[in-house]
Amino acid sequence: MALFGNAHPIDPAQAQQDYARLLGQGEHVQAAFLLIRDTILFTDRRLILVDKQGITGKKTEYHSIPYRSITHFAVETAGTFDLDAELKIWVSGSSVPIEKTFTKGVDIYEVQAILTQFVAK
Repeated sequence: MALFGNAHPIDPAQAQQDYARLLGQGEHVQAAFLLIRDTILFTDRRLILVDKQGITGKKTEYHSIPYRSITHFAVETAGTFDLDAELKIWVSGSSVPIEKTFTKGVDIYEVQAILTQFVAK
């Protein structure tokens, strides 16, 4: 599932407050990014993908991926004519990656470094 739009970082403390109902006891948001209506949360335990659906965005899917389930990931940097960068994440049990698209508002290398920090433990 690919998402398009202007991505930008969110303050982790604000994301912690906004998504407190999704978090387990003692779980903390380490980094967060907003992609138009959707959000990506990196917690100290898992990756949470918040997918706003429909025209109004009232229906929301919360996709929780424990870091230990991520088998590998790839980043594709923006090019001269293609201004978007992509993050692809493969989880165990699925041959199709989860794809997220970032515009120049987010440093894809920073996203990759955050993911590496948790996946390579």
